[in-house]
Amino acid sequence: MTIALDKTKDQRLVHSGISWQQFKLLQQSFADSPGIRLAFYKGEIEILTVSPDHESISRMITGLLIVYFLNKDIEFNPLGSFTQEKEEEVSAQADESFAIGSSTSTKPDLSVEVIFTSGSERKLTRYKVLGVPEVWFWEDGLFKLYRLRESGYEQIERSEVLPDLDINLLARCLMMASKVEALKAFQQGIAKA
Repeated sequence: MTIALDKTKDQRLVHSGISWQQFKLLQQSFADSPGIRLAFYKGEIEILTVSPDHESISRMITGLLIVYFLNKDIEFNPLGSFTQEKEEEVSAQADESFAIGSSTSTKPDLSVEVIFTSGSERKLTRYKVLGVPEVWFWEDGLFKLYRLRESGYEQIERSEVLPDLDINLLARCLMMASKVEALKAFQQGIAKA
């Protein structure tokens, strides 16, 4: 079977009834396929192809956060979209993830998802099993932030891992046409705070 992919937009395929071993075989077969993300949870696999717009937003979030970390003298480890797994149960790849307060930790304190298609609730379920303390979703120019509590994720107004970050400034700068101007405006904005 051949599936034609439109590489100009995100596409999502979800399939149920997959074992962990089948998932691991699929994961190996897609290992050298840039722009494809795989996730697994309780027998369900999600295959996501990411568009250039998706990748651009994702990388700009990282660029802006690096400016923030530098200006606030916060140690961090940019973990990118590395695969986080709990054997036999869950596998997820954030668009971006960060260990905050350490330049060597490989356990993310923050995972960021860029959403051009649906699926944010499904992703929160995966991150809960993985124990990621904070998850941000960017969708339609806005951020939604979630903090892991005993009962699950709770939507929050301000980041708890980066409490001084103006999330609205981040969102505004992210939507600027010029990437250079966005970085400058963000740097100026955080310097005033």
